[in-house]
Amino acid sequence: MKLFDKTVAAEVASKLLEIRAIRLQPDKPFTWASGWKSPIYCDNRLSLSYPEVRNLIKANLIKAIQHHFPNTEAIAGVATAGIPQGALLADRLGLPFIYVRSKPKGHGMENMIEGKVTPGQKVVVVEDLVSTGGSSLKAVADLKDAGFEVLGMVAIFTYGFDVAAENFKNAGIDLICLSDYAAMLPQALANDYIIDDDTLASLVEWRKDPSVWGK
Repeated sequence: MKLFDKTVAAEVASKLLEIRAIRLQPDKPFTWASGWKSPIYCDNRLSLSYPEVRNLIKANLIKAIQHHFPNTEAIAGVATAGIPQGALLADRLGLPFIYVRSKPKGHGMENMIEGKVTPGQKVVVVEDLVSTGGSSLKAVADLKDAGFEVLGMVAIFTYGFDVAAENFKNAGIDLICLSDYAAMLPQALANDYIIDDDTLASLVEWRKDPSVWGK
């Protein structure tokens, strides 16, 4: 996993905090589906409602794709939050767009992948958020099973967990992110989303071991 650009990472993090796509609540932690307690909740779908932020994200994801994956022939969004982001990128790049379901459609054609399946086509996967990487890499595996050549993945934000880095390394997939947790903390501190040392220390501790934080 790598950041596209450190300056972009700071700007994107600042904007996500500003529109409350990223919320920090160490005193009232969120509970993830995994059962983990978390002081942060990230909902990048909110960026779609703010044209300035939406365009900032779109422009830099396009730059990331053009720089790291110049041979891209199609864009694949991961359902559900990666669908609108991916469609925006495909439209600007003039490329075909498809998306990958988390499970096959329960009726009709029962598709896992929606859109034209073209075996051998070079595709870049688009995610809004990467945590452990499990669902993202499942989409990659589904695309490969359908015959696509997956060049890599781009995402708006990642928590930067070691387990995610290991999962992507083992899968042989390059992940390029616009921003991450490490880039977000200084922006939160500078803009008073973090107001004391105890809060900062709690946020740092969560990042070290989220599975036991808050227990």
